[in-house]
Amino acid sequence: MDPVDPTPVISDMEEESTAFGAVREESSSDEVNPAERPYMQNLFVMRHGERMDDADEVWAETAPRPWDPPLTEKGKYQAFVVGKRLKREGWNITRVLVSPFLRCVQTAAEVITALCLVDSSSDPSSSREAVIDPSRVKVSFEFGLSELMNARAIRRPPEAATAGASSGAIPWHLELSELAAMFPAGTFEPSVKSVWPQIPAWRESTADAHQRYASTLLSVANKFVRENVLCITHGQGVGVSVAEFQFLVYAVDYCAHSHVQRPIYSFSSDGSFSAGEWELLTESGPSGVLYGKFKD
Repeated sequence: MDPVDPTPVISDMEEESTAFGAVREESSSDEVNPAERPYMQNLFVMRHGERMDDADEVWAETAPRPWDPPLTEKGKYQAFVVGKRLKREGWNITRVLVSPFLRCVQTAAEVITALCLVDSSSDPSSSREAVIDPSRVKVSFEFGLSELMNARAIRRPPEAATAGASSGAIPWHLELSELAAMFPAGTFEPSVKSVWPQIPAWRESTADAHQRYASTLLSVANKFVRENVLCITHGQGVGVSVAEFQFLVYAVDYCAHSHVQRPIYSFSSDGSFSAGEWELLTESGPSGVLYGKFKD
């Protein structure tokens, strides 16, 4: 765990807009049949692995895309190890949504490879040695999981951003076809539409980004309500998923991940469903997320 600044990373969530709280309010206990065992949906929210510009201080000086650093080899290894652990723990994650920034796509490729391992008892040391079944997991891009779009997170934005160009005209990420080719063959599902239509506009406020993360996480959980879902995003996104439960989040390490769970009591033919309250299962510390006392 990196040294912790005494100022919380996530401390300014607005209680009235709490996405997970909204789910609790919409759920109806009258629809619950105590004789039936509910289906438990699991949502994991994970930060990318170690990024190149943090490991190499001079990398950004000559990099053609300093705002979109790749992972280091250590970062790839971190992601593969976490993926193997999630596979070993038996969560049956079948759906992955990922930020289009390169470090998140590379993280997803490593995690998905681990989740698709054919022999769960095998322990390959890297994704290059893995034998996989790509039918086990499907992945797609989700723009709502993008980085916090301001100078607090993006240290060297493209010139087009500082010149005031529209978000769609700024090369924040590589071509989606190029990124999709990085996933294990057979896992990318191009027909899935992103909840958020495009990369958020530059100079997004931190408060707006927190709202975006919260609403996106809830939307993808509802969209894939019959599946266990993994969202691969950035540190602020992971922090929001914990802060939604009224905790102060102090640090989110590389490949840290949160885990929330809710009971689904019934599904209707029109696509609606009856759900219970979300529960935070993340431990502070071992998960890579360090959080503290309840907010006042």
